[in-house]
Amino acid sequence: MESAEIFFSEEGSYRAYLARIYAGLAVTGQQGPSGDPDLQNIDEGFSSYLRQYWQLQELTTDEAIIGWTDEGLPDLHAHGWTSDNQFVRTMYSRIFFQIAQVNEFLRQSTDARLNERAVSPEVRRQIPAFRAEARFLRALSYYHGLDLYGRLPLYGVETPLGNALPQASRAELFAFLEDELHEILDFLPAPGAAEYGRVDRAVVWALQSRLYLNAETYVGQLRYDECLRACRLLLDAGRYELEPNYRHLFGADNHTSKEIIYAIPFDGQNTQTWGGMTYLVHAALGGRMDPADYGVQGAWSGLRTTSALVGQFTRQPFTDLRAAFYTNGQSLEIDRVNDFQDGYGLPKFTNLSRAGVAGSNETFPDTDFPLFRLAEIYLTFAEAFLRGGLGGTRAEALGYLNELRTRAGGEQPLTEQDLTLAYLESERVRELYWEGFRRTDLIRFGGFSTGAVWPWKGGVRDGVATEAYRNLFPIPEAELLANPALGQNAGY
Repeated sequence: MESAEIFFSEEGSYRAYLARIYAGLAVTGQQGPSGDPDLQNIDEGFSSYLRQYWQLQELTTDEAIIGWTDEGLPDLHAHGWTSDNQFVRTMYSRIFFQIAQVNEFLRQSTDARLNERAVSPEVRRQIPAFRAEARFLRALSYYHGLDLYGRLPLYGVETPLGNALPQASRAELFAFLEDELHEILDFLPAPGAAEYGRVDRAVVWALQSRLYLNAETYVGQLRYDECLRACRLLLDAGRYELEPNYRHLFGADNHTSKEIIYAIPFDGQNTQTWGGMTYLVHAALGGRMDPADYGVQGAWSGLRTTSALVGQFTRQPFTDLRAAFYTNGQSLEIDRVNDFQDGYGLPKFTNLSRAGVAGSNETFPDTDFPLFRLAEIYLTFAEAFLRGGLGGTRAEALGYLNELRTRAGGEQPLTEQDLTLAYLESERVRELYWEGFRRTDLIRFGGFSTGAVWPWKGGVRDGVATEAYRNLFPIPEAELLANPALGQNAGY
């Protein structure tokens, strides 16, 4: 408490602390790229929030596979993880590190504390928005926890801290998120009015649309009406438009794109980490690729894709411009997981500007990670409508999908007969691959565990179905030992 008092005695500390909460999605410690980590007992580069989230959402699916043999990493694609898996554990820790940071900020920014410190009127006017932003970031982490682990301790500023925090059900977490996102809206700037990299109302609507789209999975409720309403609010804001060139969404100057609703910012000079975009750019390079062609030095020879993802594109009746496969010297099928040239390369993210110029640092990319973008809202609108949501029309849904198809290079528009859930699932793959959606989408469409198979799913070359309980990750063993009030997810 004394250290907090010293820190918050400076009025600029409120903005600085909020910035550190935002940075928790990108950086791994108190100095970059390593040396003073937030989390112990894991390689600091591995501990990145974005890196861990991406791995749990992508390496467990048909979209990505990695050849590295670090303990617990091959288990992700093989669906063989346990409650002691270091990557499952670290994501859980990251979520609660963020939540703890937010709770401390909220404790230190109450009216009572501001009065005690005689904070100036100018700073006080900013505090309600600061607190709303922090609450959003806490909600984002709780959303990730709800999706990945199902049940988590739900605690806020007033919750007594101890070794027996009660575990909230999925229904309780869902209700908390629904209320929290609604309550903070009026304190946030209008869409597009916030400083880049900060939250506004459109970002809240985007997260609401994800929450409601997956409500049937999370709590057995059909909330597609609310999903469409959130999409509608965002679309009617009129602030966003599709990026004409799909590839420009994933390069070093993607912060200029009018399609991105919210991104996790990275900067080669000021946001240096061995996780985040450094990982996503370098780990996808290897084989005959020249790293300079992607704006960096050094190929880590790790990430590729499977023939299942390739097939989503080859089944298209046109050459899809969104496909970023690297095939020179690469085989389509994967016989050896640890051989980078088995499986097509997929350098979706680069450190090149739209003019083809490398970013400011050839090790640490300037590329931001697009957490929410307009194309997702188009796809979500169409799916919520097809699943029975009220508040949209078939013509609108078809129009949004045809905008995406046109950008992808399709000259023949979709027709009424094409507007099916099966088409939407495949189109989400083609539009959103490697952006952290696939595990959640597969679960919603019924194909993550017991459904579809893909190469090396279950640790078998041609893939096998896996147990349904793997739709949730286990509560880490270390957390169970530390908190006797926790219960393990079924099957683990």
